Amino acid sequence: MNPSTLLKTSILATIVAAICCFTPALVILLGAVGLATWTGYLDMILIPALVLFIGLTIYAFMQHDKALKS
Repeated sequence: MNPSTLLKTSILATIVAAICCFTPALVILLGAVGLATWTGYLDMILIPALVLFIGLTIYAFMQHDKALKS
């Protein structure tokens, strides 16, 4: 995969995960579609997803930086 594309995608995924973690956007969305009972399990999924995407962003940045130096 192109390092530039990987970096852009991982940054976007990190931003989306952060928005869902730190704002009630996902809670409001789930409540609107009738899946409010799932809100109790969001922390078990969103926090690890955020950590994973931050790690992926760091990896993508290192790959992008290495590609620029070559």
